[in-house]
Amino acid sequence: MPAALPDVLARVNGESVKKADLDRLIKNMELSANQPIPAERRDEILRKALDQLVVYTVLSQETRARKVTVTDAEIDGNLKQMQAQFPSEVEFKKALTARGMTLEKLRADARIDMSINKMMEAELATAPVPTDAQVREFYDKNPDKFKQDEAIRASHILIPADEKADDATKKKARAEIDDILKQLNGGADFAELAKKYSKDGSAAQGGDLNFFPKGQMVPAFDQAAWALKPGEISGVVTTPFGYHIIKLTERRPASTVPFEQVSPRIKEYLTEQQKQGRAQAFIEVLKQKAKIEVLV
Repeated sequence: MPAALPDVLARVNGESVKKADLDRLIKNMELSANQPIPAERRDEILRKALDQLVVYTVLSQETRARKVTVTDAEIDGNLKQMQAQFPSEVEFKKALTARGMTLEKLRADARIDMSINKMMEAELATAPVPTDAQVREFYDKNPDKFKQDEAIRASHILIPADEKADDATKKKARAEIDDILKQLNGGADFAELAKKYSKDGSAAQGGDLNFFPKGQMVPAFDQAAWALKPGEISGVVTTPFGYHIIKLTERRPASTVPFEQVSPRIKEYLTEQQKQGRAQAFIEVLKQKAKIEVLV
């Protein structure tokens, strides 16, 4: 891609694909990534972005040929959903300005976007649904995708104490966790104490962390949890998050997930794959019929 780009980058059936549109697309990408595009990837990224604009133009032209319509009410609803993602109308308009976008341009783009979506939905509505035999074949041919590592289920009680906290703060937190351990050793219910004392998102569930494989937790926690037997409670475990008491509730051996359990997800995956393939084939047919001139 040349350093200085012309005003018109390509033509699709005589309709111009403009530098201003590419600039806006790249600006949106940079804002989303919170950084400028890397200089060493400029050519690659700009080429892909230009191809996106060409495809967008091809699809937009096809919606006009098919007379796909979108009502003003549908567009209003779409814009309201966009604006609802911002704390105020001022912030919404500020975001538009940052992207080099006006409300009028946004409405026009929304009309095209929604027309394309309507057309694609209609085109893909007749895509065949994977058969039970195809679902089973995928399961049988991809055993590695359905292996489940050995895992344990544990609960914990956490009293936070940051590594950089002063000694007084750490001493107070340690005294609190020691008192909780004393209550547990005296027969208190683990889940009830977790709900009462634990300063962690799992507290409402009685400290339950559900199943996790080896190596998922921080090393000290992981080592202590995996050393327990079901029903056992650890001593005080120190991690960068603070002081924990861990209770192991269950061990689950490595296994293969049964077909019956995953067949609905496989069907969803294969359905999506078929739709993507059909969409790509549809776009390729439209591109082949179109007269596309790339000028850079």
